[in-house]
Amino acid sequence: MTRPVAKLGILDISPYVPGKNSARGSRIHKLSSNESPFGASAPAKAAFASKVDSLEFYPDGSVTALRAAIANRYGVNPASIVCGAGSDELLQLLAHAYLGVGDEAVYSQHGFLVYPIAISANGATAVVAPEVDFTADVDAMLNCVGPKTRMVFLANPNNPTGTYLPLNEVTRLHEGLPKTTLLVLDAAYAEYVRRNDYESGMELVATSENVVMTRTFSKIYGLAGLRLGWAYCPSHVADALNRIRGPFNVSSAAIAAGIAAINDQQFVESAVVHNEKWLAVLTERFRVMGIGVTPSVGNFLLLHFAATGAKTAPAADAFLLDHGIILRRMEAYGLSQCLRMTVGSEEANHAVIAALTEFLK
Repeated sequence: MTRPVAKLGILDISPYVPGKNSARGSRIHKLSSNESPFGASAPAKAAFASKVDSLEFYPDGSVTALRAAIANRYGVNPASIVCGAGSDELLQLLAHAYLGVGDEAVYSQHGFLVYPIAISANGATAVVAPEVDFTADVDAMLNCVGPKTRMVFLANPNNPTGTYLPLNEVTRLHEGLPKTTLLVLDAAYAEYVRRNDYESGMELVATSENVVMTRTFSKIYGLAGLRLGWAYCPSHVADALNRIRGPFNVSSAAIAAGIAAINDQQFVESAVVHNEKWLAVLTERFRVMGIGVTPSVGNFLLLHFAATGAKTAPAADAFLLDHGIILRRMEAYGLSQCLRMTVGSEEANHAVIAALTEFLK
């Protein structure tokens, strides 16, 4: 051996590939990454800018003020909140803290691609539970749980399908797990959900010792560029995460913007209203065109195209790119005949409708 070699299993991991950023045309509509069409709120932008003259100072390593703002918003103990550079970092930290060689972790068939990466990076084995109608199936997930299962990941709502499990099903999943197995509820899109039977995971965390909920500022708050997320945990899990996270893993600008963002719930509500309207409009328009649409409660839609012929998902993607529209290809999720579309601005949504109407002629 003439050079350092990554530890066993690392080079077997398929790296995460983000959505495209470029297309042809003078007006580009990027709808590939579930980003907010409204950007960040004005108070969040102002708070971010306020840090420009103090960039030489380290941030508060305990993220005290932001944890207090989150705790105040949701009525929880700030000591149970851990902040990170996006919820992605927190998912990785959870896997690092609780998974090792010989362990197993379960996630659903079309779950977020970060899960298998985090699992494999820590030497554990990923176990994939089949879904039903593009929705996580509790019985299938429980059937995958065995004596080596240390962790179960559930994205609720799920990316990229947009489907969700109601609270009673999440509770049933939790009750079927050993007390030594950690249930990780990834609620990145929770703010968009308006279903009476949905709960993000706050209640289960508050009443259990083996449930964690992760959230993000990247979606409805429009702070994806700052990489900011948080986890609500039992005290012993928070203690473990705080022992291994970086001492300054959240920047001062992100802390300031996050506080302003979570205190601006009027901005959040306007984003929810826009999303609800356009989820319904886009779903109906696409179905009339003959495009299959998985019912979604997030800020995106999974579009199903023909498996053969001239109107496949890859053909639609190429056509849309030529018209300045970027959606997300789904081959990495085993959905080769699907594209995922973020609900965009009114202009962007109309552009997609017009382009797909022309493509399907």
